[in-house]
Amino acid sequence: MLNILLMIILIIILFIIFLLLIGIKISFEYTKKGSEIKGCLKILIFKKIKIYTRHFPSQDKDEDEDDEDEEEKQRDIIKLFNLAKPCFDDFKIYLKSVLGIIKIKQLKNHLIFGMSSYADTGKYIGIIWAILATVNPMHEKLQLSAEPSFNGYVLDGCGINEFEIYPLKLIVPTIRLISKKDVRIFIRGVLDER
Repeated sequence: MLNILLMIILIIILFIIFLLLIGIKISFEYTKKGSEIKGCLKILIFKKIKIYTRHFPSQDKDEDEDDEDEEEKQRDIIKLFNLAKPCFDDFKIYLKSVLGIIKIKQLKNHLIFGMSSYADTGKYIGIIWAILATVNPMHEKLQLSAEPSFNGYVLDGCGINEFEIYPLKLIVPTIRLISKKDVRIFIRGVLDER
């Protein structure tokens, strides 16, 4: 009886390792406008068998919730940009290694970004464009774009993303990235701002 149980556990472990080596296809489409988010996430194994699907309908916020002040949101974004600045080289190295592991079928995203101040909007959209100018040439299927909005605080976007991921090969680059002190501080800052 124990031998049969061990064989079943061994078969399950081998199947999981086999799946991690073959890869998983992930498809994600989304549209965000204001507080309304619509999208669909699909995860497929063997490129055809759907194992997970999740639709994101628009969710209306309760009227009882207090909305944050625009200045408070602006400070949050500025704080995150300041935390991300020292990590830029680490993220660039990580993206290069990940793009070698992930097989991108389609990665098309568009961001609409605005803040309450025209000067801040121009400053941060320039940083976003610089990042996109660095990232877009890394792969021929990347189509990332951004545009400024001078109508107050705006963070909208839309995208269609399809890629195959090989989770077993991602372990080493992820450990290297997380081992950097600046990256850990940035992750803590992102978690604190949620």
